[in-house]
Amino acid sequence: MNMGKILENTFDDAEGEGGQYLTFILANEEYGVEILRVQEIRGWTKVTPMPNQPSYLRGVINLRGNIVPIIDLRERFGIESMEYGATTVVIVIRVESEDTERIMGIVVDAVSEVYTVNDSDRQPPPDLGNAIGEQFVNGLVSVDEKMVILLDVDLLLNEGVLDSAA
Repeated sequence: MNMGKILENTFDDAEGEGGQYLTFILANEEYGVEILRVQEIRGWTKVTPMPNQPSYLRGVINLRGNIVPIIDLRERFGIESMEYGATTVVIVIRVESEDTERIMGIVVDAVSEVYTVNDSDRQPPPDLGNAIGEQFVNGLVSVDEKMVILLDVDLLLNEGVLDSAA
């Protein structure tokens, strides 16, 4: 990860409306989540499996006395799974629903960059019919000649996940 590039990207176009996004790699695609939702980034460690849960709920970890459910985003999106490696990380995220706030972790292939995204640069997702995961996309943005998929973590991690992980 190039920290100089991250810092440069962080302050580019800071005057526009929008926000900062932490981007990560999942199956050679780049995704972004609002950086204000990110609590921390941890290297992959084994989790405690929970019985009778969906396959994407890998288990839970004890994070400073808090039990945190860990979701594998490859499984959640129906992407072929792979062995966790040296770059595999868990991004610990704050998730909000109607009347509660939870901390959850998402397993991703690798962390990429931090970008400032202006609202004017964000494009709506294309209509893909009933494509799996389309409802979780908050928008698309082109950065350095690549497309970054911006995710709505509240929808992504609330749609049946919080009920399963409770």
